[in-house]
Amino acid sequence: MFDTLLDELDAQHLTRRLTELSTGVAPVVKIDGQEVLLLASNDYLGLAGHPDIIDAAAEATRRYGVGSGASRLVSGTLPPHRDMERALARFKKTASALAFGSGYLANLGTIPALIGRGGLILADRLCHASLIDACRLSGADFRVYHHNDLAHLATLLSRRKAARRTLVVTDGVFSMDGDVAPLPELFDLTRRYDAELYVDDAHGTGVMGETGRGTLEHFHLEDAVPFHMGTLSKAVGCIGGFVAGTEPLVTYLLNTSRSFIYTTAPPPGAAAAVIAALDIIQREPERRQRLWANRDRLCAGLNRLGFSIGASASPIIPIIIGRADRALVFAKQLLLNGVFAPAIRPPTVPESTSRIRVTVTSEHTPTQIDQALVAFQRVGESIRMI
Repeated sequence: MFDTLLDELDAQHLTRRLTELSTGVAPVVKIDGQEVLLLASNDYLGLAGHPDIIDAAAEATRRYGVGSGASRLVSGTLPPHRDMERALARFKKTASALAFGSGYLANLGTIPALIGRGGLILADRLCHASLIDACRLSGADFRVYHHNDLAHLATLLSRRKAARRTLVVTDGVFSMDGDVAPLPELFDLTRRYDAELYVDDAHGTGVMGETGRGTLEHFHLEDAVPFHMGTLSKAVGCIGGFVAGTEPLVTYLLNTSRSFIYTTAPPPGAAAAVIAALDIIQREPERRQRLWANRDRLCAGLNRLGFSIGASASPIIPIIIGRADRALVFAKQLLLNGVFAPAIRPPTVPESTSRIRVTVTSEHTPTQIDQALVAFQRVGESIRMI
Protein backbone atom coordinates (compact mmCIF):
# COMPACT_ATOMS: atom_id res chain seq x y z
CA MET A 1 0.00 0.00 0.00
CA PHE A 2 2.60 2.54 1.05
CA ASP A 3 4.87 1.65 -1.86
CA THR A 4 2.00 2.52 -4.22
CA LEU A 5 1.32 5.80 -2.45
CA LEU A 6 5.00 6.70 -2.56
CA ASP A 7 5.13 5.85 -6.27
CA GLU A 8 2.23 8.26 -6.84
CA LEU A 9 4.04 11.02 -5.00
CA ASP A 10 7.22 10.30 -6.92
CA ALA A 11 5.39 10.50 -10.25
CA GLN A 12 4.29 14.02 -9.31
CA HIS A 13 7.83 14.98 -8.18
CA LEU A 14 6.48 15.50 -4.65
CA THR A 15 8.53 12.92 -2.73
CA ARG A 16 10.51 14.46 0.11
CA ARG A 17 13.74 13.26 1.68
CA LEU A 18 15.76 14.47 4.62
CA THR A 19 19.00 16.34 3.97
CA GLU A 20 21.47 16.00 6.83
CA LEU A 21 23.66 18.98 7.67
CA SER A 22 26.78 17.79 9.50
CA THR A 23 27.23 21.34 10.81
CA GLY A 24 24.14 23.34 11.64
CA VAL A 25 25.00 27.00 12.17
CA ALA A 26 24.62 29.37 9.22
CA PRO A 27 25.87 30.83 7.00
CA VAL A 28 28.23 28.04 5.87
CA VAL A 29 27.37 24.40 6.58
CA LYS A 30 28.55 20.97 5.46
CA ILE A 31 26.42 18.54 3.44
CA ASP A 32 28.02 15.21 2.49
CA GLY A 33 31.40 16.68 3.37
CA GLN A 34 30.94 19.68 1.06
CA GLU A 35 30.92 23.22 2.44
CA VAL A 36 27.94 25.12 1.07
CA LEU A 37 26.31 28.48 1.65
CA LEU A 38 23.06 28.02 3.56
CA LEU A 39 20.18 30.12 2.24
CA ALA A 40 17.36 28.13 3.81
CA SER A 41 17.51 28.90 7.54
CA ASN A 42 14.98 30.86 9.59
CA ASP A 43 17.72 31.74 12.10
CA TYR A 44 17.43 35.32 10.84
CA LEU A 45 19.64 36.95 13.48
CA GLY A 46 22.24 34.21 13.74
CA LEU A 47 21.42 33.48 17.38
CA ALA A 48 21.21 29.67 17.28
CA GLY A 49 24.97 29.38 17.70
CA HIS A 50 25.57 32.42 19.91
CA PRO A 51 27.92 31.45 22.77
CA ASP A 52 25.97 33.37 25.43
CA ILE A 53 22.78 31.52 24.50
CA ILE A 54 24.55 28.16 24.46
CA ASP A 55 26.05 28.90 27.90
CA ALA A 56 22.63 29.86 29.30
CA ALA A 57 21.10 26.62 28.01
CA ALA A 58 23.98 24.52 29.35
CA GLU A 59 23.88 26.12 32.80
CA ALA A 60 20.11 25.63 33.14
CA THR A 61 20.47 22.02 31.96
CA ARG A 62 23.14 21.32 34.56
CA ARG A 63 20.99 22.88 37.29
CA TYR A 64 17.53 21.59 36.39
CA GLY A 65 18.14 18.58 34.17
CA VAL A 66 17.57 17.86 30.49
CA GLY A 67 13.81 17.33 30.66
CA SER A 68 11.06 18.98 32.66
CA GLY A 69 9.44 15.69 33.60
CA ALA A 70 5.79 16.70 33.43
CA SER A 71 3.30 19.13 31.95
CA ARG A 72 3.36 22.70 33.20
CA LEU A 73 0.21 22.30 35.32
CA VAL A 74 1.49 19.17 37.08
CA SER A 75 5.14 19.50 38.14
CA GLY A 76 6.82 20.73 34.96
CA THR A 77 7.02 24.45 35.74
CA LEU A 78 10.59 25.39 36.73
CA PRO A 79 12.11 28.84 37.35
CA PRO A 80 13.39 29.19 33.75
CA HIS A 81 9.83 28.76 32.42
CA ARG A 82 8.40 31.57 34.53
CA ASP A 83 11.43 33.78 33.87
CA MET A 84 11.06 33.17 30.13
CA GLU A 85 7.39 34.18 30.16
CA ARG A 86 8.18 37.33 32.13
CA ALA A 87 10.94 38.14 29.61
CA LEU A 88 8.53 37.58 26.72
CA ALA A 89 5.93 39.88 28.29
CA ARG A 90 8.56 42.60 28.79
CA PHE A 91 9.77 42.18 25.21
CA LYS A 92 6.24 42.37 23.80
CA LYS A 93 5.23 45.12 26.27
CA THR A 94 2.22 43.14 27.50
CA ALA A 95 1.04 42.22 30.98
CA SER A 96 1.67 38.50 30.58
CA ALA A 97 2.74 35.70 28.21
CA LEU A 98 2.32 31.95 27.91
CA ALA A 99 4.93 29.70 26.26
CA PHE A 100 4.19 26.58 24.21
CA GLY A 101 6.42 23.79 22.94
CA SER A 102 6.25 25.15 19.39
CA GLY A 103 4.50 27.78 17.33
CA TYR A 104 2.36 25.02 15.83
CA LEU A 105 1.18 24.06 19.34
CA ALA A 106 0.56 27.71 20.21
CA ASN A 107 -1.86 28.06 17.31
CA LEU A 108 -3.48 24.64 17.83
CA GLY A 109 -4.17 25.50 21.45
CA THR A 110 -5.07 29.17 21.22
CA ILE A 111 -7.52 29.45 18.33
CA PRO A 112 -9.88 26.67 19.53
CA ALA A 113 -9.75 28.27 22.99
CA LEU A 114 -10.79 31.63 21.55
CA ILE A 115 -13.64 30.46 19.34
CA GLY A 116 -15.74 27.34 18.87
CA ARG A 117 -19.01 26.00 17.50
CA GLY A 118 -21.38 28.76 16.46
CA GLY A 119 -18.53 31.10 15.66
CA LEU A 120 -17.02 32.04 12.30
CA ILE A 121 -13.36 32.08 11.28
CA LEU A 122 -12.17 33.88 8.15
CA ALA A 123 -8.56 33.03 7.28
CA ASP A 124 -6.19 34.17 4.55
CA ARG A 125 -5.76 31.55 1.81
CA LEU A 126 -1.99 31.43 2.37
CA CYS A 127 -2.07 31.05 6.16
CA HIS A 128 0.43 28.63 7.66
CA ALA A 129 -0.70 25.02 8.00
CA SER A 130 -0.82 25.33 11.80
CA LEU A 131 -3.40 28.10 11.48
CA ILE A 132 -5.52 26.12 9.03
CA ASP A 133 -5.40 23.07 11.29
CA ALA A 134 -6.29 25.16 14.34
CA CYS A 135 -9.24 26.75 12.54
CA ARG A 136 -10.60 23.34 11.57
CA LEU A 137 -10.02 21.97 15.05
CA SER A 138 -12.00 24.80 16.64
CA GLY A 139 -15.34 23.54 15.35
CA ALA A 140 -16.28 27.05 14.18
CA ASP A 141 -17.50 27.60 10.64
CA PHE A 142 -14.40 28.17 8.56
CA ARG A 143 -14.06 30.23 5.38
CA VAL A 144 -10.99 31.29 3.41
CA TYR A 145 -10.57 34.72 1.83
CA HIS A 146 -8.32 35.41 -1.16
CA HIS A 147 -4.75 36.22 -0.22
CA ASN A 148 -4.50 39.76 1.20
CA ASP A 149 -7.78 40.58 -0.59
CA LEU A 150 -9.51 43.16 1.59
CA ALA A 151 -12.54 43.44 -0.70
CA HIS A 152 -13.18 39.70 -0.53
CA LEU A 153 -12.80 39.71 3.24
CA ALA A 154 -15.20 42.66 3.54
CA THR A 155 -17.77 40.78 1.47
CA LEU A 156 -17.53 37.73 3.71
CA LEU A 157 -17.80 39.87 6.84
CA SER A 158 -20.82 41.73 5.50
CA ARG A 159 -22.68 38.46 4.81
CA ARG A 160 -22.40 37.05 8.30
CA LYS A 161 -25.21 37.23 10.81
CA ALA A 162 -25.20 40.27 13.06
CA ALA A 163 -23.35 39.86 16.38
CA ARG A 164 -21.91 36.47 15.36
CA ARG A 165 -18.55 35.85 17.02
CA THR A 166 -15.96 36.18 14.26
CA LEU A 167 -12.19 35.75 14.18
CA VAL A 168 -10.08 36.95 11.24
CA VAL A 169 -6.84 34.96 11.04
CA THR A 170 -3.68 35.90 9.15
CA ASP A 171 0.09 35.56 9.14
CA GLY A 172 2.00 38.77 9.81
CA VAL A 173 4.75 37.73 7.37
CA PHE A 174 3.72 34.89 5.06
CA SER A 175 6.18 32.03 5.33
CA MET A 176 6.38 30.98 1.69
CA ASP A 177 5.92 34.29 -0.16
CA GLY A 178 7.65 36.65 2.27
CA ASP A 179 5.00 39.31 1.81
CA VAL A 180 3.37 41.16 4.68
CA ALA A 181 -0.32 41.23 5.62
CA PRO A 182 -2.02 44.66 5.35
CA LEU A 183 -2.62 44.74 9.10
CA PRO A 184 -3.89 48.34 9.43
CA GLU A 185 -6.60 47.70 6.84
CA LEU A 186 -7.40 44.28 8.34
CA PHE A 187 -7.73 45.85 11.77
CA ASP A 188 -10.04 48.56 10.42
CA LEU A 189 -12.25 45.90 8.82
CA THR A 190 -12.46 43.82 11.98
CA ARG A 191 -13.35 46.89 14.01
CA ARG A 192 -16.00 47.96 11.50
CA TYR A 193 -17.66 44.54 11.54
CA ASP A 194 -17.14 43.84 15.26
CA ALA A 195 -14.75 40.95 14.65
CA GLU A 196 -11.38 40.08 16.23
CA LEU A 197 -7.97 39.83 14.57
CA TYR A 198 -5.49 37.00 15.23
CA VAL A 199 -1.99 37.49 13.83
CA ASP A 200 0.58 34.68 13.63
CA ASP A 201 3.83 36.62 13.76
CA ALA A 202 6.22 33.68 13.55
CA HIS A 203 8.39 35.29 10.88
CA GLY A 204 7.94 38.84 12.14
CA THR A 205 9.12 38.36 15.71
CA GLY A 206 12.66 39.69 16.05
CA VAL A 207 12.67 40.89 12.44
CA MET A 208 9.91 43.45 11.88
CA GLY A 209 9.41 46.71 13.72
CA GLU A 210 11.78 49.37 15.00
CA THR A 211 12.91 47.22 17.92
CA GLY A 212 12.10 43.80 16.47
CA ARG A 213 8.88 43.24 18.39
CA GLY A 214 7.18 42.17 15.18
CA THR A 215 4.71 43.11 12.49
CA LEU A 216 2.28 44.69 14.94
CA GLU A 217 5.05 47.06 16.06
CA HIS A 218 5.91 47.73 12.42
CA PHE A 219 2.35 48.96 11.84
CA HIS A 220 1.97 50.64 15.28
CA LEU A 221 -0.87 48.28 16.22
CA GLU A 222 0.49 46.67 19.38
CA ASP A 223 -2.04 48.33 21.68
CA ALA A 224 -4.95 47.72 19.29
CA VAL A 225 -4.61 43.96 18.72
CA PRO A 226 -5.03 41.89 21.90
CA PHE A 227 -3.51 38.58 20.71
CA HIS A 228 0.25 38.64 20.16
CA MET A 229 1.43 35.25 18.88
CA GLY A 230 4.97 34.44 17.85
CA THR A 231 7.61 31.74 17.73
CA LEU A 232 10.97 31.27 19.42
CA SER A 233 12.46 29.02 16.74
CA LYS A 234 13.19 31.57 14.04
CA ALA A 235 14.78 34.96 14.74
CA VAL A 236 15.01 34.09 18.46
CA GLY A 237 17.13 31.10 17.46
CA CYS A 238 15.70 28.65 20.03
CA ILE A 239 12.52 26.52 20.16
CA GLY A 240 8.90 27.13 21.14
CA GLY A 241 6.00 29.47 20.60
CA PHE A 242 4.13 31.98 22.72
CA VAL A 243 1.03 34.11 23.10
CA ALA A 244 1.34 37.46 24.85
CA GLY A 245 -1.48 39.68 26.08
CA THR A 246 -3.48 40.55 29.15
CA GLU A 247 -3.37 38.62 32.41
CA PRO A 248 -6.97 37.38 31.96
CA LEU A 249 -6.22 36.16 28.42
CA VAL A 250 -3.13 34.23 29.50
CA THR A 251 -4.88 32.76 32.54
CA TYR A 252 -7.78 31.70 30.32
CA LEU A 253 -5.42 30.00 27.84
CA LEU A 254 -3.56 28.29 30.68
CA ASN A 255 -6.89 26.75 31.72
CA THR A 256 -8.35 25.93 28.30
CA SER A 257 -5.56 25.42 25.74
CA ARG A 258 -5.27 21.67 25.23
CA SER A 259 -1.87 21.84 23.55
CA PHE A 260 -0.54 23.60 26.66
CA ILE A 261 -2.35 21.53 29.29
CA TYR A 262 -1.53 18.10 27.87
CA THR A 263 2.06 18.61 26.73
CA THR A 264 5.25 18.05 28.72
CA ALA A 265 6.90 21.38 29.51
CA PRO A 266 9.78 22.50 27.27
CA PRO A 267 13.27 21.66 28.57
CA PRO A 268 14.49 24.21 31.13
CA GLY A 269 17.63 24.72 29.04
CA ALA A 270 15.49 25.82 26.09
CA ALA A 271 13.65 28.33 28.30
CA ALA A 272 16.92 29.77 29.60
CA ALA A 273 18.19 30.07 26.03
CA VAL A 274 15.14 32.15 25.08
CA ILE A 275 15.82 34.60 27.92
CA ALA A 276 19.40 35.11 26.74
CA ALA A 277 18.30 35.47 23.11
CA LEU A 278 15.69 38.14 23.90
CA ASP A 279 18.35 40.12 25.74
CA ILE A 280 20.68 39.99 22.73
CA ILE A 281 17.91 41.00 20.33
CA GLN A 282 17.26 44.12 22.39
CA ARG A 283 20.86 45.14 23.03
CA GLU A 284 22.25 44.38 19.56
CA PRO A 285 20.00 46.15 17.03
CA GLU A 286 22.87 46.01 14.56
CA ARG A 287 21.98 42.36 13.90
CA ARG A 288 18.63 43.43 12.49
CA GLN A 289 20.31 46.19 10.50
CA ARG A 290 22.71 43.69 8.91
CA LEU A 291 19.81 41.36 8.18
CA TRP A 292 17.91 44.00 6.24
CA ALA A 293 21.03 45.20 4.41
CA ASN A 294 21.70 41.61 3.29
CA ARG A 295 18.09 41.13 2.29
CA ASP A 296 18.10 44.29 0.18
CA ARG A 297 21.40 43.34 -1.48
CA LEU A 298 20.13 39.88 -2.40
CA CYS A 299 16.74 41.11 -3.63
CA ALA A 300 18.33 43.81 -5.76
CA GLY A 301 20.66 41.25 -7.34
CA LEU A 302 17.91 38.72 -8.05
CA ASN A 303 15.73 41.41 -9.60
CA ARG A 304 18.66 42.60 -11.71
CA LEU A 305 19.17 39.03 -12.98
CA GLY A 306 15.52 38.84 -14.00
CA PHE A 307 14.12 36.42 -11.41
CA SER A 308 10.51 36.70 -10.24
CA ILE A 309 10.43 37.14 -6.45
CA GLY A 310 6.81 38.21 -6.10
CA ALA A 311 5.79 40.70 -3.42
CA SER A 312 8.44 39.74 -0.87
CA ALA A 313 8.94 42.44 1.77
CA SER A 314 10.95 40.38 4.27
CA PRO A 315 14.06 38.17 4.48
CA ILE A 316 11.96 35.40 2.87
CA ILE A 317 12.54 35.64 -0.87
CA PRO A 318 10.68 33.21 -3.15
CA ILE A 319 12.05 32.52 -6.62
CA ILE A 320 8.99 31.24 -8.44
CA ILE A 321 9.82 28.35 -10.79
CA GLY A 322 6.41 26.81 -11.58
CA ARG A 323 6.60 23.05 -12.10
CA ALA A 324 7.78 20.85 -9.24
CA ASP A 325 10.23 18.89 -11.39
CA ARG A 326 11.83 22.10 -12.66
CA ALA A 327 12.19 23.44 -9.11
CA LEU A 328 13.94 20.22 -8.10
CA VAL A 329 16.41 20.58 -10.96
CA PHE A 330 17.08 24.19 -9.98
CA ALA A 331 17.75 23.24 -6.34
CA LYS A 332 20.06 20.37 -7.36
CA GLN A 333 22.06 22.65 -9.65
CA LEU A 334 22.29 25.28 -6.91
CA LEU A 335 23.79 22.73 -4.54
CA LEU A 336 26.36 21.75 -7.17
CA ASN A 337 27.24 25.46 -7.29
CA GLY A 338 27.73 25.63 -3.53
CA VAL A 339 24.34 27.00 -2.40
CA PHE A 340 21.76 25.07 -0.38
CA ALA A 341 18.20 26.36 -0.90
CA PRO A 342 15.79 23.44 -1.43
CA ALA A 343 12.75 23.35 -3.69
CA ILE A 344 9.39 24.04 -2.06
CA ARG A 345 6.54 22.15 -3.71
CA PRO A 346 2.82 21.43 -3.22
CA PRO A 347 1.07 21.01 -0.86
CA THR A 348 3.29 23.50 0.95
CA VAL A 349 2.61 25.99 -1.85
CA PRO A 350 -0.24 26.11 -4.41
CA GLU A 351 -0.08 24.06 -7.61
CA SER A 352 2.16 25.48 -10.35
CA THR A 353 3.99 27.77 -7.91
CA SER A 354 6.88 25.52 -6.89
CA ARG A 355 9.82 27.66 -5.94
CA ILE A 356 13.21 28.08 -4.38
CA ARG A 357 12.52 29.70 -1.01
CA VAL A 358 15.58 31.75 -0.15
CA THR A 359 16.14 33.13 3.34
CA VAL A 360 18.93 35.45 4.33
CA THR A 361 20.39 36.12 7.79
CA SER A 362 22.36 38.81 9.55
CA GLU A 363 25.44 36.57 9.45
CA HIS A 364 25.82 36.39 5.68
CA THR A 365 28.58 38.65 4.43
CA PRO A 366 28.22 40.89 1.35
CA THR A 367 30.78 38.66 -0.38
CA GLN A 368 28.65 35.58 0.33
CA ILE A 369 25.55 37.33 -1.01
CA ASP A 370 27.45 38.12 -4.21
CA GLN A 371 28.68 34.50 -4.44
CA ALA A 372 25.09 33.32 -4.14
CA LEU A 373 24.02 35.66 -6.93
CA VAL A 374 26.70 34.19 -9.19
CA ALA A 375 25.31 30.71 -8.47
CA PHE A 376 21.75 31.81 -9.18
CA GLN A 377 22.82 33.38 -12.45
CA ARG A 378 24.65 30.23 -13.57
CA VAL A 379 21.71 27.98 -12.74
CA GLY A 380 19.10 30.35 -14.14
CA GLU A 381 20.96 30.55 -17.44
CA SER A 382 21.64 26.80 -17.56
CA ILE A 383 17.92 25.94 -17.39
CA ARG A 384 16.98 28.93 -19.58
CA MET A 385 14.99 30.66 -16.89
CA ILE A 386 16.76 34.00 -17.27
